[in-house]
Amino acid sequence: MARLTFSINVTLDGCVDHQEGIADDETHAHFTRLMDECGALLWGRITYEMMESYWPAVARGDVDAPPAMREWALKLEAKPKYVVSVSRSDFTWTNSHRVVGDLRTAVQELRDQAPGGVLVGSGKLATELDRLDLIDEYKFLIHPMIAGHGPTLYQGGLPSTRRLDLISAEPLSNGAVAVHYRRADS
Repeated sequence: MARLTFSINVTLDGCVDHQEGIADDETHAHFTRLMDECGALLWGRITYEMMESYWPAVARGDVDAPPAMREWALKLEAKPKYVVSVSRSDFTWTNSHRVVGDLRTAVQELRDQAPGGVLVGSGKLATELDRLDLIDEYKFLIHPMIAGHGPTLYQGGLPSTRRLDLISAEPLSNGAVAVHYRRADS
């Protein structure tokens, strides 16, 4: 069975606000590599709409962007994107699909069908998937800053502590650290 991996930018104090963090070529190259490794992306509606409002324009060349951002946008355009939403059913961005039915069943089926696994990039959705014991791995890019505000990682809480095994930790030249953890019980 392919893995379900939660990946997100996070500050030292747990903030996952998309406006916090270092958005340079090295960061974009890191996330492009992660996307290359997976078969599909899984987001909640809010993350999808945030991404949809900007990245297709970068992929089309409507927005002036450095090469690393453009590469990310082009690969993002091609990658299958699955969205969990109860309030929206029409997703017109290229290769976008709505997740329907029981969340646990739908995500397990998606994980089974996606070569290389599924990359989850939404904080609230990841919390819900972790409550369902569906997340296998965590790949966080920890930024060298304290935001002092939220939203924060697992703000909604979990029913129990998750024990993780460190797979790797790689410092980036910009001061961020890419960490890869796997659930100790998986």
